[in-house]
Amino acid sequence: MIQREYQMNNGFSTGEEDSRGNSDQICCLVDDGDRCRRPAGNASYSKRIQKTVAQRRLKLNIDPQARHTYICDHHKSMIQCARTKQRRNKDSEDDSNEAEMDSPEIDWFQLQVNTLRRYKRHYKVQTRPGLNKAQLADAVQKHFKSLPVNEKEIMTYFIYMVKTNGNKLDQKNGINSDSV
Repeated sequence: MIQREYQMNNGFSTGEEDSRGNSDQICCLVDDGDRCRRPAGNASYSKRIQKTVAQRRLKLNIDPQARHTYICDHHKSMIQCARTKQRRNKDSEDDSNEAEMDSPEIDWFQLQVNTLRRYKRHYKVQTRPGLNKAQLADAVQKHFKSLPVNEKEIMTYFIYMVKTNGNKLDQKNGINSDSV
């Protein structure tokens, strides 16, 4: 074991063992057989991260010659992206009726609580009483993604309305676009 001496200042070290790792250390990972030469950041290659790397089948291993477990920012972001993709895939497997990822995302958390409650009341979404805004937004989002959409019918109706200069609200109020 290598013993290093660090200058102490009021009980705190000012030396190289800082939690950010040494500035002269390089990444401890071997990427697809090649040792990474990027400077090490403050992220450590923990057991949890090793598990993620193994699950996602990333070709990363720790170099047995390395004296530390710090990884570079490049590999840190690579692992974070893999974890994010894993969560997205897991979420889409849970909701079998969920729309494809190419559908536009709606940020339900930006809506007011009253708007979410009106949606819930209109569609008779079953929830337990006393939900906070985040829980209500999650329930509404799950219901919205489960709604079936007949794209051909919607597009046909849209083109018809554009050509006749009408809209659905005019029809509900008994106003015909020809009489306007």
